[in-house]
Amino acid sequence: MGMTQQAAPAVGTPPAPGPRGSDGRTRQRSLVFRLLARPEVGVFLGAVAVLIFFLIAAPTVRQGSSMATVLYQSSTIGIMALPVALLMIGGEFDLSAGVAVITSALTASMLSFQLSMNVWTGVVVALIVSLGIGAFNGWMVVRTGLPSFLVTLGTFLILQGVNLAVTKLVTGNVATDDISDMDGFQGARKVFASSFDVGGVQVKITVVWWLVFAALATWVLLRTKYGNWIFAVGGNKDSARAVGVPVNFTKITLFMTVGFGAWFVGMHNLFSFNTVQSGEGVGQELIYIAAAVIGGCLLTGGYGSAIGPVFGAFMFGMVNQGIVYAGWNPDWFKAFLGVMLLGAVLINLYVQRTATRR
Repeated sequence: MGMTQQAAPAVGTPPAPGPRGSDGRTRQRSLVFRLLARPEVGVFLGAVAVLIFFLIAAPTVRQGSSMATVLYQSSTIGIMALPVALLMIGGEFDLSAGVAVITSALTASMLSFQLSMNVWTGVVVALIVSLGIGAFNGWMVVRTGLPSFLVTLGTFLILQGVNLAVTKLVTGNVATDDISDMDGFQGARKVFASSFDVGGVQVKITVVWWLVFAALATWVLLRTKYGNWIFAVGGNKDSARAVGVPVNFTKITLFMTVGFGAWFVGMHNLFSFNTVQSGEGVGQELIYIAAAVIGGCLLTGGYGSAIGPVFGAFMFGMVNQGIVYAGWNPDWFKAFLGVMLLGAVLINLYVQRTATRR
């Protein structure tokens, strides 16, 4: 007798109906793992945990005015974190985003004041300058093939020096002049830096803009051809180019989107404080990138969402203000920030691997 036997082929009646067998390629994943595959789920749970923690540790957070302050802090980070996240999904970085905010505000302020023009003229010129900086970054990246890390690091240093040198040259000081009494100021302030009342609590208009921009970015990513292009160029730009995706156009416009965000936040800073300190903005680019990473965007590109950075920015605002409300040493904020960032990267990596494997 042979050591192995072959089963006789089945004949006669067909197999009884029932669940069809499947291998790992066709098996339907459970709802849990499908949810875990979403980049924003992990940061949402983290944001809820941080909120609950500070609601317990700092009772002041439970007040409406305190939560309005948290949302305001979150919005000023979140408005910039959104375009930075889109750029990261597209596979690139922008280290000049923080100082570009100040460049935009300085441009609008000095142009309006020194030339005695309506502030809206300065606002429009600042928008052109900000979009131009973004277009320059994108063009340099696609033209030279250099990593965006190096290109935007150079832009960061250029803008940092120009901000200080030009401000001192024009105003004789490190800050711009007060423009609060100039034509158009009040109208611009209503758009960029006003507040409105909700149940007796003053809420900054930036919170509304933040949510509007998040909804728009989500729609672009999930419902438009351009959103598909972003994921494609971030995943594999050569493959994307082979199937007709305009890689260069997509990357340049993503950098310009970051420029638009820098312009908007710069205008908010200007019309909130009436003047701008030329040396500010350094280090903020890391906050924006960290909020995007905590929000589920991979450093390698091709993966992420617009909703995740919203929760990531909220975690930043919550921790930043929560430490103050709890009466702790604010020096711990950066340490807490580092823990959040490292934890988010590890969790995102684990979730992605688990969801893919299952």
